[in-house]
Amino acid sequence: MDSKMSLAAYCVICCRRIGTSAASPQSLARWREIRNIIKFTGSLILGGSLFLTYEVLALKKSLTLDTQVVEREKMKSYIYVHGVSLDKRENHGFAYEARKEVHKAVRKVLAASAKIFRSPFADPFSTVDVEDHECAVWLLLRKSRSGDRTARLEAVQEMSGAHHWQDYQYRIIAQACDPRTLIGLARSKESDLRFFLPPPPLPSLKEDSSIEEELRQLLASLPQTDLDECIQYFTALALNESSQSLAAQKISTHCDKIEANGGLQLLQRLYRLHKDCPKVQRNILRVVGNMALNEHLHAAIVRSGWVSLMAEALKSHHIMEASHAARTLANLDRETVQEKYQDGVYVLHPQCRTSQPIKADVLFIHGLMGAAFKTWRQQDSERAVSEEALEDEDRYTTCWPKTWLARDCPALRIISVEYDTSLSDWRARCPTERKSIAFRSDELLRKLRAAGVGDRPVIWVSHSMGGLLVKKMLVEASKKPEMSTVINNTRGMIFYSVPHHGSHLAEYSVNVRYLLFPSLEVKELSKDSPALKTLQDDFLEFAKDKNFQVLNFVETLPTYIGSMIKLHIVPVESADLGIGDVIPVDVNHLNICKPKRKDAFLYQRTLQFIRETLAKDLEN
Repeated sequence: MDSKMSLAAYCVICCRRIGTSAASPQSLARWREIRNIIKFTGSLILGGSLFLTYEVLALKKSLTLDTQVVEREKMKSYIYVHGVSLDKRENHGFAYEARKEVHKAVRKVLAASAKIFRSPFADPFSTVDVEDHECAVWLLLRKSRSGDRTARLEAVQEMSGAHHWQDYQYRIIAQACDPRTLIGLARSKESDLRFFLPPPPLPSLKEDSSIEEELRQLLASLPQTDLDECIQYFTALALNESSQSLAAQKISTHCDKIEANGGLQLLQRLYRLHKDCPKVQRNILRVVGNMALNEHLHAAIVRSGWVSLMAEALKSHHIMEASHAARTLANLDRETVQEKYQDGVYVLHPQCRTSQPIKADVLFIHGLMGAAFKTWRQQDSERAVSEEALEDEDRYTTCWPKTWLARDCPALRIISVEYDTSLSDWRARCPTERKSIAFRSDELLRKLRAAGVGDRPVIWVSHSMGGLLVKKMLVEASKKPEMSTVINNTRGMIFYSVPHHGSHLAEYSVNVRYLLFPSLEVKELSKDSPALKTLQDDFLEFAKDKNFQVLNFVETLPTYIGSMIKLHIVPVESADLGIGDVIPVDVNHLNICKPKRKDAFLYQRTLQFIRETLAKDLEN
């Protein structure tokens, strides 16, 4: 055999056509050679020269190994075979027997590594033959399982900072680390993706079945009694219309049932199938993020391979994809994250583990027809934004709080929330009472408190109806002793065209259906709304006493609805809260919260307010 040929050439053998009938004398002799090769490879593993990461599927002919080649190859890359068949018909014969021998060798490796981890004193490598260049990897693995939390965090940080390792060293960590370390690596910004094993092979679909049919069966298996009306509505809608995206949005209270029925694997199949459809993928990430709120499901989520997919998504230049992955990983990371981020609550910064102390929170609340990300994008230019610009945050940002504010104020935790709104009851997705300002504010306040809002100084930033939600949340929090920290730690608020005294929107007919079926949200914005006047009076009564710092921006240009109608949605007199500065800006209602550039007045005045209001808190 040519000694220059790599070990991979000897070992990666994928011939699947070996017969499975009764063995002939020649095949038995061949099998003995297979077994000897596997045993020899196992001894190499125990000697620290190679860490086995593949399965021998079949062998086409007998081979001999040149030990000098092995010696040269021991510092090189892993050998990976991704396509392992799950066909039971292949689970016998030579491939099956070879697989058994490989597994025996791997068990010996695990036994050897156990000696390293169990030895609390002296040199853990004294009884295991491990070469010097491998000691650092195994010592870090042992440190990552220390009983001391600080030591564990240091180990993960050292691993994530390793950029000079050989491929096989990353793979040793990938196969030998525990779930806590794996999640820590996934949440470390600089971690190499080689730390993460490919997700395990997905089980085959049932015979004569499709992904859509299996999803329908999964939804149909979920309990339909004693549920929130909206969950019942969306489940029924998904079953009737086979709407995968709607199902992905709302089924969050059936987590145990979903996991027990193979839902994690089914969702992963959908995620891979829709790699060219970001919206579907985001909805799937949203479901997994909701499941991660349940700590007893963490082991199942890790086993199913979702952590490696989340680690990759977290590195995406698409802000929404990265933020969905960041939420899921934060909910999985009980080592460094005490808070839980419920559905619709997204941390824009920091999305990874950081040594930067977080000293204050800034919360972003969108308005009617807004969203957690698109509301806070950079103002679109007259010409369409190119794909290249979307991928270059210095040219265009789809979420300026994450891109600009996080860089200018790294000591802030920046959170953006999302909730459904509509202009017409024809588009209503949930029962009417769920769309009221009172209901939404109560629900959102509970979610934000679960995320730790109130544990440190807070600034609230809101657009349009979002400002009414902020006021309602603070009014209600002032009445509840358990929410007192939210009030005591609120330092200030920024309102972008918030209709404190109502809006003309409810008086206009955008089209016939909006005139005949105005939604509850629009009704509550009416200038004559009693609920709006009561909210304004209640908020001012206690806000003046608390000496909150307030900044009010207001639009001066009309907003065009289609080509025929233009509306001045929030006039200056309505945007005046009664406390704080009122600053008119020459933009319309949609662009009042979308600065044109980082050096634009809108952003720079917002940044100035945040820095000045939190000056004492950020200094400490």
